[in-house]
Amino acid sequence: MSAFAIAHLRSAAPHADIAEYMERIQATMEPFGGWFRVHNAQVEVVEGSWPGFVVVIEFPGMDEARAWYGSPAYREILPLRTRHIEGDTVLVPGVAADYDASATAAAGKAAA
Repeated sequence: MSAFAIAHLRSAAPHADIAEYMERIQATMEPFGGWFRVHNAQVEVVEGSWPGFVVVIEFPGMDEARAWYGSPAYREILPLRTRHIEGDTVLVPGVAADYDASATAAAGKAAA
């Protein structure tokens, strides 16, 4: 089952470190089967507020997502971004293709 690295990043002034980070990130993801699903996208806010932009990277599973984030190659370039852009990053498992929210709701009702 797929897993995702999702980053909610705040806007930042252009900086050479950020450009270098963007030049190098793809190579850190490839050994773990990661690819961009959303990159540097401005969001359309329909509820609440969401300053900044979003990045979504898909991996084959949580093991690969964790291995990428903890990899020496990614840890080496991460400060290039974090020194200049505030943000939050999470790793989250996806759901199966046949996931049905009504089954989750039924289980929640039964537990209540």
